[in-house]
Amino acid sequence: MDSNKIKKGLGRGLSSLIGETKVQNSVNKLSISNLVSNKYQPRKNFDEENLQELVNSIKERGIIQPIIVRKSNTDKSKHEIIAGERRWIAAQKAGLHEVPVVVTEADDLRSLEFAIVENVQRHDLNPIEEAEGYKRLIDDFAYNQEKVAQFIGKSRSHITNCLRLLSLPIDVINFIKEKKLTTGHAKILIGLDNPTHVANKIIEKKLSVRQAESLVRVFKMKKGSSKNLRDPNLQSLESSIIEKIGLKVFIKNTKKNSGAITIEYKDLDQLNKIVKILKSNY
Repeated sequence: MDSNKIKKGLGRGLSSLIGETKVQNSVNKLSISNLVSNKYQPRKNFDEENLQELVNSIKERGIIQPIIVRKSNTDKSKHEIIAGERRWIAAQKAGLHEVPVVVTEADDLRSLEFAIVENVQRHDLNPIEEAEGYKRLIDDFAYNQEKVAQFIGKSRSHITNCLRLLSLPIDVINFIKEKKLTTGHAKILIGLDNPTHVANKIIEKKLSVRQAESLVRVFKMKKGSSKNLRDPNLQSLESSIIEKIGLKVFIKNTKKNSGAITIEYKDLDQLNKIVKILKSNY
């Protein structure tokens, strides 16, 4: 994709994307039953309360902003929604039989771009849906994080942090989707050995982000202190060997008194030194 087109994305709004595609001049009306959901729609969850507010608005004033559609690739008698799926669902609940549409020509990439831009502009996506939308641009359409950032109009660090949320365990991801955890909470959990346990504690105690950060620091301190609780006799033995050979040594000993001695070296000279010591004594 042309880099100049990428830069036109979110910064100029949804209209810039429409302007880059072939569009029918007039607003048409199509039967609700002739529309199908966008297969690239990043948004999976629709807030019922907000949706009902839209239903009430449509009943009173109709649909003010047309739905953007393209010809369906799988069923030529249908049109696939590119942007406006929430309006389409609300129109069905409001009892409408037809909806105003703008028909445009768009390939799969442009369809996904439309859907992401509309939802990000409206802040309609939860953090996981937003991350999954960016990941699809990367996985399916060979975008890199820099291109996604340019197109969406967000910083590279924002894209990176969004994508990192997908590395969390599935139960934590579900907590975010269900709004039990905020993005701020989720960022704290990334990289922890026990994110699910900490997430449950945050939810159970209804901790703020700052309180959650303090909790994570406690867990990290406990983990660090447990690492330092080693047999002082082993530590003394390690120190004596280090003094003798001048290399870092670590001794691991189990309860059954079996284990291993690790000697670290940083170059071939140090490796040769270890070999020479072993050969000269055995």
